[in-house]
Amino acid sequence: MGVLGEFLRSRRGRVRPADVGLPAGVGRRQTPGLRREELAALAGVSVDYYTRLEQGRDTNPGAEVLHALASALRLGEDERAHLHALARGSAGPTPRSGAGAPRPGLLHLLEAVRPTPAYVLDQVSDLLAVNPEGERLMPGVCGRGNLVRYVFTDPRARDVFVGWEGMARDCVAHLRTVAAADPGSAALAALVAELSAASAEFAALWRHYDVKVKSGSRRTFRDAAGNHVDLISEILTAADGQRLAVFRPTP
Repeated sequence: MGVLGEFLRSRRGRVRPADVGLPAGVGRRQTPGLRREELAALAGVSVDYYTRLEQGRDTNPGAEVLHALASALRLGEDERAHLHALARGSAGPTPRSGAGAPRPGLLHLLEAVRPTPAYVLDQVSDLLAVNPEGERLMPGVCGRGNLVRYVFTDPRARDVFVGWEGMARDCVAHLRTVAAADPGSAALAALVAELSAASAEFAALWRHYDVKVKSGSRRTFRDAAGNHVDLISEILTAADGQRLAVFRPTP
């Protein structure tokens, strides 16, 4: 099964017949979600064609088919974009990873926003630069070298992030979108293998296959004195995938 088939199967298992107005039917279901023939009927394609898609024997569905599948699976905006990215696969140009030295313009902004905590990261969330306030907001983050690694392997992260589970889910969902955009990324493959071995929670979330494009969101942090601090993240992404993440106070 290819990555497109893996995603389709994961989403098919999340849609119950009752969600789309279908009766539960008779007989024991092998999946808690829709059967292949049910999804194929909802999307207006043949069962054989859908089966080939899910099994990776057909990897070039048209835009109309993708739209029909997305509607039948009740996909959100990020999930729809992810489905189309998976269907494009490696046929299109491979995005630059953004790894290596941080862009000079992002470094300038990193200093310009002080005393607001800020970070420059690449597509797989390797930390390319951090201002002093960013280091104080997430103690130990620089030592881990990668934001997702910090979240899952540094015990301090569970104290730093109030609602750690939400941050963990968002980090893994972001990596899933990167996997679609750059399926040949050696850096991503190495990080996923490392964290899957180091953290059962990461491995479970990776299998769950949520997708989410990194965008501004509200986070609650716990400071050194134990106080809760509400901040809003703003994300600026450059053409090569490097991004500036700034955590500003809530209004």
